[in-house]
Amino acid sequence: MDKNEKRRVVEALVLSSPEPISAARIAEIIPYCKPGQAKDLVNELNTEYVEQDRAFEIWEVAGGYQLRTRAEFSGYLHKLQKERALRLSQAALETLAIVAYRQPVTRAEIEEVRGVDAGAVVKSLLERHLIRIAGQREVPGRPMLYGTTRRFLEVFGLDKLKDLPTLRELDELAREQGLLDESTESDAESEEAEDTAAEAEGVASDETPRESGEPSGP
Repeated sequence: MDKNEKRRVVEALVLSSPEPISAARIAEIIPYCKPGQAKDLVNELNTEYVEQDRAFEIWEVAGGYQLRTRAEFSGYLHKLQKERALRLSQAALETLAIVAYRQPVTRAEIEEVRGVDAGAVVKSLLERHLIRIAGQREVPGRPMLYGTTRRFLEVFGLDKLKDLPTLRELDELAREQGLLDESTESDAESEEAEDTAAEAEGVASDETPRESGEPSGP
């Protein structure tokens, strides 16, 4: 199998895989192909897409590769979707950011940062498979611990937790990808979001995201 044929097989695998496919898995499928070579082939494909000005590209997300349309076409794609697209309120985005940066974290710790009850938002994020129950803290009452999922990485286009941007960049990323439901955000909520982001960002600057909280799946 020559290099050109291997590149076409890689493209077919990335296109048809229902979830991000890793370089190691690609190497297992293609004869005489190593993970490093699989990565090189993906890079060649992306270079080819740029040169041809294609509407899609291969992203490295959640520990694997996934074919995605470019962000500039998101508005058209939302009109195509029959199912309700994933939308996050400002409160949900703030809560998700707190979980991402401080995981594993309890509901009480989330509420301490946000200053409001987080029960309904936590439940919503669990139902959307963006966060998961990551155990229980060994203190009286044994409260549930929450962490992000592989789905979270996939939705935000992140490969691993260490790739987390700042909270404000996460907000901008959500807006860019059409994830933020701006219709529910008032000026007061916007100001409150900035205050919450500043507080959580202060914590995040002292603590890097914990690798032990790396998602193991939704």
